[in-house]
Amino acid sequence: MSWPTKEDIKMLSKLSKEKLFELFFLHVRNLWRVDGLYFLGIEDRFGTQAATEIDANCWKTMGRIEAKELKTLLGIKSNGIPELIKTLKHTSWALYQVGKESEATEERGIFRVTDCRTQKTRIEKGLGVFPCKLVRHGFLQSFAGEFNPEIEVICRRCPPDKHSEKLWCEWEFRKRSHV
Repeated sequence: MSWPTKEDIKMLSKLSKEKLFELFFLHVRNLWRVDGLYFLGIEDRFGTQAATEIDANCWKTMGRIEAKELKTLLGIKSNGIPELIKTLKHTSWALYQVGKESEATEERGIFRVTDCRTQKTRIEKGLGVFPCKLVRHGFLQSFAGEFNPEIEVICRRCPPDKHSEKLWCEWEFRKRSHV
């Protein structure tokens, strides 16, 4: 049996475009809820360091998978930085973020999270800021590697680095120079 099933498609086709978007974003939120819940469970049992290492390995693999599938889905053929940034904006991570900005040229791309839903949720729950730099860098490096292994990812800031309420993390993508 193929997936999605004909019955699933028939059921979903009866929903309005607005309801389909609501359903889609509900599932994006649920993906991040599961991520947070399993992280908290590991953190509670084994500590933040172990949870972070496990999370980083998961997201490193996810970066590769998500880039490959999004490139196919979106019909992305080029391996340049503008295409990478365009595709990155379609990831579950980017879609989950309330505030984000990006820019891209052939030489360099920037992706910023200006309002981080994950961090704000942790703070509201009294858990403090999560040092997500290791996790996010692995995800972004493997994501970029699916486009071009010559693209390097530079973290300009990401917790535990200092940040402001208006800029949680900032990532730069550029082709490695061969000097």
